[in-house]
Amino acid sequence: MTTGDAKLLPEVEAYVADCLDEFDQIDVDRMTLLEKISAYVVSKEHDDQPARLIFICTHNSRRSHMAQLLAQAAAHHFSILGVEAFSGGTEATAFNPRAVAALRRAGFTIEFFTDGKNPVYEVRYEAQMEPICVFSKIYDEPPNPTESFAAMMTCSAADDACPVVTGADERIAIPYDDPNAFDGTESEADKYDERCRQIAREMLYVFSQVARKG
Repeated sequence: MTTGDAKLLPEVEAYVADCLDEFDQIDVDRMTLLEKISAYVVSKEHDDQPARLIFICTHNSRRSHMAQLLAQAAAHHFSILGVEAFSGGTEATAFNPRAVAALRRAGFTIEFFTDGKNPVYEVRYEAQMEPICVFSKIYDEPPNPTESFAAMMTCSAADDACPVVTGADERIAIPYDDPNAFDGTESEADKYDERCRQIAREMLYVFSQVARKG
């Protein structure tokens, strides 16, 4: 399966190249967990079906958005076709501007589409792609699928709040520490970048395994 010859934006490509050298920072237990996602994607490939992944966090404001976008970019990097990444929360708030800033520092192009309390952003990681419209939403609201998807629980609170995700083929908990603990501190940008980088290397690991096994 391929996505064609279109390459990632140069800054994203450089970011990805650095993250690919960091797989040794992922411990064995975490790799085993991430490989469950790879196995799900490969199983969908073998069934000639799209692999739909919804990354779920409480507020759909930080980690779930970063995981959605970094997963989609990672799939693109490894030329894995048929991956559709989404995000949602147990409640809707807004895509946090600190998370937006971290993704911009990673090279993503992110522009306002609509403003307001819950703005819609257009996001690109490749120059010629149709933008991904990103905004905060509950996990079962459009455009998210309501059946035949894997639920990726990116925070422990959402994991606890949703012991069953209706319509999911599979439910995998991959919690990340919330960088919001550092909002308003001198460490804010560094901590958001740290979390973005962790998610990036792990999503790249997931799709490196898909490329190897598919």
